[in-house]
Amino acid sequence: MHSGTGLILGRMERVAAAAVIDALGRVTGWSEGARALTGHRAEEVVGRPAADLLAEAVPARALAARSGTVALRHADGRRMEIALTACPVLGPDGGTTGYVLTVDPPRPADPTLAGQAFQQASMSMSVFDVRQHYLRSNAAACHVMGVPEEALLGRFFLDTVEEAPHSEGFLSHLRQVVETGRPVRYESFTGAPALNRDHAWSIEMWPLRDPAGELTAVALAAFDNTEQYLARLRLALLNEAATAIGTTLDVVRTAEELVELLVPRYADFASVDLLDWVLGAEELPTVPEGDISLRRVAHGSATEGTPEAAVRLGDAEVHLAASPPARALRERRAVVGQAGEPEFRRWVEERNARSPAGRAHRRGVHSMIAVPLQARGVLLGVVVGVRMRHPDDYVIDDTVFAEELASRAAVCIDNARRFARERSTALALQHSLLPRGLPQAAVEVAHRYLPCGSLAGIGGDWFDVIPLSGSRVGLVVGDVVGHGIRSSATMGRLRTAVRTLADVDLPPDELLTHLDDLVTHLAADGSGEEVAELGATCLYAVYDPVSRRLSLAAAGHLAPAVVLPGGAAEVIGMTAGPPLGVGGLPFEATELELPEGAVVALYTDGLVEDRDRDVDRATEEMCRALSAPADSLEALSDNVLKAVLPEQPSDDVALLLVRTRVLGGDRVATWDVPPDPAQVAHFRQAATEQLGEWGLDDAAFVTELVVSELVTNAIRYGEPPIQLRLIRDRALICEVADGSSTSPHLRRAHAYDEGGRGLLLVAQLTQRWGSRQTGSGKIIWAEQPLPEGPLPVTGA
Repeated sequence: MHSGTGLILGRMERVAAAAVIDALGRVTGWSEGARALTGHRAEEVVGRPAADLLAEAVPARALAARSGTVALRHADGRRMEIALTACPVLGPDGGTTGYVLTVDPPRPADPTLAGQAFQQASMSMSVFDVRQHYLRSNAAACHVMGVPEEALLGRFFLDTVEEAPHSEGFLSHLRQVVETGRPVRYESFTGAPALNRDHAWSIEMWPLRDPAGELTAVALAAFDNTEQYLARLRLALLNEAATAIGTTLDVVRTAEELVELLVPRYADFASVDLLDWVLGAEELPTVPEGDISLRRVAHGSATEGTPEAAVRLGDAEVHLAASPPARALRERRAVVGQAGEPEFRRWVEERNARSPAGRAHRRGVHSMIAVPLQARGVLLGVVVGVRMRHPDDYVIDDTVFAEELASRAAVCIDNARRFARERSTALALQHSLLPRGLPQAAVEVAHRYLPCGSLAGIGGDWFDVIPLSGSRVGLVVGDVVGHGIRSSATMGRLRTAVRTLADVDLPPDELLTHLDDLVTHLAADGSGEEVAELGATCLYAVYDPVSRRLSLAAAGHLAPAVVLPGGAAEVIGMTAGPPLGVGGLPFEATELELPEGAVVALYTDGLVEDRDRDVDRATEEMCRALSAPADSLEALSDNVLKAVLPEQPSDDVALLLVRTRVLGGDRVATWDVPPDPAQVAHFRQAATEQLGEWGLDDAAFVTELVVSELVTNAIRYGEPPIQLRLIRDRALICEVADGSSTSPHLRRAHAYDEGGRGLLLVAQLTQRWGSRQTGSGKIIWAEQPLPEGPLPVTGA
């Protein structure tokens, strides 16, 4: 061996393993360290091609790099990867005659400041060669991997981790740096061999170059930003809660939305329990100091079927005073329970005792959090989160987040509670103001009222059937603008006003004029914001079963539809005046004659108007439904609602159907009276004879007195023409019409007065009396009950 070889051998003695390869690639030297490393003895390899020892071919680029990782085949057949450094051997002419290959020994602690900074850095740092084999790893990286640096050096990255999508992504980024020569920065949420949970990493990779500028390795630094990542997740949950919770004004649905938000991202199981008063109309009670009873309204689990639930939905449960939910309510703060704590253990044992079937699913419970639901200083209930699969316990940061989330959810639940209470109050007020029984001789009646289920609340739709003098009937339907208790109260005032005006027997157009004045005065008494609430539409109609005429007028309301016997439904042509409260414009009355059995449909705009529907088309559908045969008015009402209304109407709906009846000649007797006081006795006798024909002899005495007084007053104080009419209906009605518009006044006569006692006598002998104006004068009428009660109505 020449002197150069001796120098090389002398150097080989100072390394763990070394070999010499000549220019032809044959092994010419083999150290004891190389034998210990590979299992091959010197006599077995010296003189053989070095390629025979490789498990795979070495790329030319790796050889040119003078260092790198190669795969060798051990003597026992296993594959091994080692990091080598190739040092060229030069001949006399300066040419390369071979290489000395040395295995890089474990590096001692780098004494330089940069080396110390690398090793002691808090972030995980590593260096890879161009083939993604480990060259260096600091202490933080070794802690994450759970192995010393010696176990990583020279090994391919994928051989040191479990195969997973994030591992493949890490490797692809390493290769990207090698291929592009540019740094890469990205974030990843992955686990690590030595960590029992996933962590969030902010990873940066950059190329390392030699003095010649050639890329020789890739360095990386991974910063564990798990806490920041979890904080972002909690903030994202809070932002999501703003839109995901409270989408409806329903208490139970709002609680369900809270559970859906928590599971599975924040808890493996979550439940919402409320105090009973939240679900009812009772006043809020104080939270007791001892055990607390709560009602389960919502729960959810990451496991299908929610096997962890120890309480069924809708059931009440008594929480012991020391339990976390009871403490959370009393202390008004989040209470955390961890495995090993006595209160937590007792709480889990109580769960298991209540529901043994779910014990296996609750076996892994290691942490729970109970948070009070409080809004506007009022306690509503408690939300509980439990972790089983989730590896982390609840900590202080979780309590802050949970209290903020529970506060937002509590406001939504309280809003839903307030809405439900206001809705029930408005609905009760609405129903109390609507008519209950509507028996009428002039018409057959069927009605429907459907409150809307929208967030706006109960509206001000209303209807009424008002008995009038002369067997006539007043039909009313209206709609107050707005929703809620104010609209219901306004509706009640208008209904009372209409009944009062109807009792005066005003024609429809005059009644609406007076009603419009009333609404205008109400609007003037309030602030400007209340004017819209006081606005309303109304339709008032009067049907006379004797004349068979229907007179009607509207204030901004939809025209009714009429169905003649055997015909199709048509909307009545009429002029709709302005809505109530506008003022200054007249109302016009429309009059038409109806045969017996005609059906008139009065309704509010909620039946045919909607944002997604065409009014004309909906009106046509209503007319088709009214024209279809039905067994009764009740069935016809249901058919109309089914045919016209959508599944969820956006407004209240009031529907009033009336079928006309007729009082024919056998029920009505009429006489023209000459203006001669001597004829009064004749008409008393005629009335008595008519009562005999009707079988009402018992009413003859009172009727004679009423006829005598009313006819005498008409002759004495009225003007021709004078007419007497008797009507046999549910009561016996006596009417006297004359051409004077002067109404009589009831007064008490003095002791020496010769007159003034007639109307007082009429008022005392009859059930009720009154007067009404007509187009040609007035009518004075009086009603007396029939001795045998109501008689059936017959046709003409």
